[in-house]
Amino acid sequence: MSSSNAIMQYSFLRVFANDNTIDDAELGMLMRLALRDEQVDEGEKRVLAGIFGRVSPETVSPEVWEGICRFKSEHGIP
Repeated sequence: MSSSNAIMQYSFLRVFANDNTIDDAELGMLMRLALRDEQVDEGEKRVLAGIFGRVSPETVSPEVWEGICRFKSEHGIP
């Protein structure tokens, strides 16, 4: 079952509502939601691509940026 709605809700309520960026804990939660069923489906990829597209190396820590890039690469997220 897709977690795309849960990911979208979490991103609006938690990730971007407080500081418009992603920290390590928030990235971890996004990844856990996406992998709840051990795979990232097309809906989850679409939502995560939109979320990750809102940040850049200048707006997140180097560790978070590396984690985003790794997760995108491992799961085919554009």
